[in-house]
Parts: sequence; C-alpha cells; structure tokens
Amino acid sequence: CSGIIYMRTTREATTVLYNSDEEFLVGGSRVVRSSSQDDVTVVGAGITLHESLEAADQLEADGVIARVIDLYSIKPIDVETLLKAAKETGLIVTVEDHRPEGGLGDAVLAVFATEDCKPYVLKLAVNEMPTSGKPSELLSAAGIDASHIADAVRKLIATNRTKRLS
Repeated sequence: CSGIIYMRTTREATTVLYNSDEEFLVGGSRVVRSSSQDDVTVVGAGITLHESLEAADQLEADGVIARVIDLYSIKPIDVETLLKAAKETGLIVTVEDHRPEGGLGDAVLAVFATEDCKPYVLKLAVNEMPTSGKPSELLSAAGIDASHIADAVRKLIATNRTKRLS
C-alpha cells in the first residue's frame, strides 16, 4: 500500500478478536456478529467495536438482536456491507471515540446519501470537551460505552420498530 495511512491505537487491554495472520484489506470491514433476526446494526472500530459487542450482549438479554460491524477502513469504505445491513435492519448506530464531525458516522451517512436505501442512522460520538480520566470513565462520560450504546439502541428500537427496509 502506498500513500498516507492513519492507525488509531488505545492503551487499555482489550480482547483479541482476530488471529494475527488475518488480512485486513483497505476498503474492507468485518461483520463480527449477525443473524437472520437482527433488529439493528451497530458499527464501531477499535475500542468502540469492543463496547459495541458488549452492548450487543446486553441487548440480547432484552431480546434485541444486534448485528455488529467492525468498520476498520473508513476511506475507502465498505459500501456493500453497509447497504446489506441497512436493507436487513433499517437501523444503524455508529459509535466513534472522537468528535462526530468527519469521522465514522459521517462516512456511513455519506454512503446512503447517494443510494435509494435510506436507513435511520444514529451517531454516537464525543460531543463534549473530554476531561482527564481512566479510559472506561471517558467512554462513559462521552456516552459511548456499552451501557450507553445499549440504552441508545433500546430507545431507537422503541421508536422505530416498524421501519425495516427489507
């Protein structure tokens, strides 16, 4: 690969999700959890992927089934996977650990700007000026930890239960 590459890392310990020999293609993504009964799609990357998976576990206890996508490549973006998720669930929640402008959520919204498929997209991001704290405290304060993600999905599902696109 030639050109500029941006890699984001965190310092806290997280569960290893992939084998060390797996390839991650530029422009790709990974659907890390899905079923034929998915109610909503949650899209994260890096630490927010781990929080999204934990939120999916919490939601499953309530009978809400969440598809979880690791959108590890933002530009180019995996249009095909996002369109499939949108058509099958109709609801997409993006979770990013920085400001909402110009990030993962905006990249996902841009996919649907030129498509006939128009899912409801909710962007969860850091909307306030962050302070100092442990990573878990900062995620919670920003509303992007697992419990906040699960709460946002529950509210979204409650108000959009009948808006599936498929």
